[in-house]
This record gives sequence, structure tokens and C-alpha cells, in this order.
Amino acid sequence: MCASRTYWAMVSSDWSECLSPNGPFDPIAFTYPHLEPELASIFRSYTGNAISLTEATQRIARLLPAPFTVEQMDRYLDASFATYTGVPDLIEWCLNRDILFMLNTTGTQAYFQRVLARGLLPRVPVVAANPMISFQGSHKDECFVHEVLEITDKPKNTEAVMRAHGITTDKVIVMGDSGGDGAHFAWGAQSGAFLIGSMTKDSLNSYCQRVGAKIDLRFGASYGPGEKRDIAREMSVNFMDLTAVIEKRLGVGT
Repeated sequence: MCASRTYWAMVSSDWSECLSPNGPFDPIAFTYPHLEPELASIFRSYTGNAISLTEATQRIARLLPAPFTVEQMDRYLDASFATYTGVPDLIEWCLNRDILFMLNTTGTQAYFQRVLARGLLPRVPVVAANPMISFQGSHKDECFVHEVLEITDKPKNTEAVMRAHGITTDKVIVMGDSGGDGAHFAWGAQSGAFLIGSMTKDSLNSYCQRVGAKIDLRFGASYGPGEKRDIAREMSVNFMDLTAVIEKRLGVGT
């Protein structure tokens, strides 16, 4: 983590289909299109809590014909990198107010190493991601202290960053979209964090209902059982609209 800066509040957010329309395995599907159906099936299985993230990454590792390269990741980013409208501005808005914006995601370290190295996002202070694909010497620095090996690591990572900065739970916002964020939301509900479902999937709704966790705000599209994603609707949402919610919750002025 960037130790030279002090933060008084934080947003701990998933990335794939939460802040970005893309999925965590899209770089692999882009490079190896014939693997896309199996990758999509694996993604649905772990976000729906049918298999563990460890099992998902093991299956994917067996599918890869060769180690994934920096050049392959950069080609994917050149063609397909995207965020939802206003996401970089929201991250910058938070950082300008000393609100730590943490990416806490099952996406690969390699993806975020290249995204940050190329300046595609503001310089987020903490990225917790999965090390299944990671590039040595490619922006793997102090912001990659934490890992997500299982979905239960997300709340552990949030707690560790809170402790490091002396942030209390009432100053924490947790954001996610699917059952892969369920453990994070369950922890947040028990701890008193504010929970935002972004492009909320039925798998997250079901998980939260099962454990008695109340989602405080559903932002953007919200999907019922079996309902297909509406990408156009998702892309029409402006994440800067969340600034008013953050101001009210955390007590920060403009």
C-alpha cells in the first residue's frame, strides 16, 4: 500500500461486471476464442457459488496452452478495455477527498498490473486480485500486497486495509455485483458497512437473502433469476451519481 498517504474512509469494490462490463477471464477468451464457452461456464459456476474460486482457477490453468504474456494482455486491453461510465472519475473523486478506493476482485493481477502501468485507471492505492496470472516486474509493487484466492479473502482484505489506515467500519462502503461478493456483503452487513449492489445479479440477491444481509442500495441494472444482462442499460448508468450517496453516508462535502 501507499503508506505515505492517510485515508479516513474507503470504498472496497469488485471490478468485473461491477465497475467494468467485462469479465475476469475475458483476456483469455479474447486470446483463445475457442475457450470462451468453457470460461463462461466456469465464471457462472463460481459467481453462483457452485464451485470455489480455487477450483475455477485450477480448471482455467489446465485450459491454457501456454503461459499468458504481457503482449497478449496488452492486445486485449487495446481492443477491449472498458469501464462503466464515470468509473475513473468516481475513483479520482474519492481519492481527491482522501477516501481510499480499493479494487478487491477475482480478476487477475496481470490485468491490473497492465491497466495501472498503462495509466488506464487512476492510481488506486490497493488492488487485491487473483495471482493465477501475474507478470513479474510489471507494476507488481506495493499496491498488490493482498490477494483474492477465494471469495472469503475479500472481507479479510478489506479488514486488513481498514486496520492499516485506522478506518472504522461505519466509514466503509462495499460494492459488488454477484454471489462472488456474497462473503464480502455478509461481513459488511455484520460489521456495519454500507452495501451497494452494482449491476446486481440474482446470485448476490440470493446469497444475501440466505445469510440475512440487507443490500443498502441497488445501483444501475438489477437482475432477477435467469434474466440476461442488458449491456446498453448498464453503460447508460453514470457512476458519478454515486457521489451524492457517498457524501450522505460518509459525511463528506463536495
